Amino acid sequence: MPPRSPLPPRHGLQSAWLRTPDRDPQGSPWPTMTAWLEHEVAAHADVHAMIADERFVYDDLTPVRADDPYTPHTFVWFHRDLRDEVEVPGQIRILHRDERIIVVDKPPFLSTIPRGRHVLQSVVVRLRTELDLPELTPLHRLDRVTSGVLLLATERRWRGPYQSLFEQRQVRKTYRALAPWQESLESPVVVRNHLRKDRGAPRAEVVPGAPVNAETLIEMESRLEDLAVYRLHPRTGRTHQLRMHLAGLGSPIVGDPLYPTVTDVSVDDFSRPLQLLASELAFTDPVDGSDRSFVSGRSFPLGQ
Repeated sequence: MPPRSPLPPRHGLQSAWLRTPDRDPQGSPWPTMTAWLEHEVAAHADVHAMIADERFVYDDLTPVRADDPYTPHTFVWFHRDLRDEVEVPGQIRILHRDERIIVVDKPPFLSTIPRGRHVLQSVVVRLRTELDLPELTPLHRLDRVTSGVLLLATERRWRGPYQSLFEQRQVRKTYRALAPWQESLESPVVVRNHLRKDRGAPRAEVVPGAPVNAETLIEMESRLEDLAVYRLHPRTGRTHQLRMHLAGLGSPIVGDPLYPTVTDVSVDDFSRPLQLLASELAFTDPVDGSDRSFVSGRSFPLGQ
């Protein structure tokens, strides 16, 4: 584990770090720290420009100089350059805030955590800055295109107790989705199968014959002409589980760009929100034993 970063957070993000290898008995191939940094990050950053701007620092905040000799087992800290991001429309509505947790009502198209092309445009980065909570961390995740109730811990010390609720399946989650109405679709119905999503693949897939790892109780709540609002109770938490289970019943969620078929939609196109809402979250508080229940204020059809 590295020591604590000497740099303050920027845009709600902690600094990145690198560490030179332990001493090589054959001698280092890098004469200077600059040469080593070029070897490590030149493909992603202009090392000489960052050194000139004093953006690489040691543990004591001393800037890395161009001619500093290479030293083994040395930490170097820096902030990465971030790409320009299109601002995601919509408001993060705060449903509840106390010393330990914050509960928000997330709009569609906003990532839960900084990841890939979406760093500044994420719940965590926005709220760390807006609320001045540098340790704010989500306790579960919602897909970028999913709206609704999201639970976060205000500080590191509160993560463990609340994350254990999700690990032990002690959180009661209710989702709602807008999808085609089918006269022949039984309600309620339980969908059980094996879902697999490979890293880097945009879609998950059903694996026939494999042990069940995904289960959802689906009930039709109300009908809206050719559409219906379905109430979904996931008993497991596989990636894209709810979207796949409704699509597998012949009622894909309105606005879904992946199921049942892939639609070519720009990542910065916010015109057609997925009509899937994490509508309710309930649990017994692991710290004080109180009953907690939170409900989204959003309604169908979902917008920003």
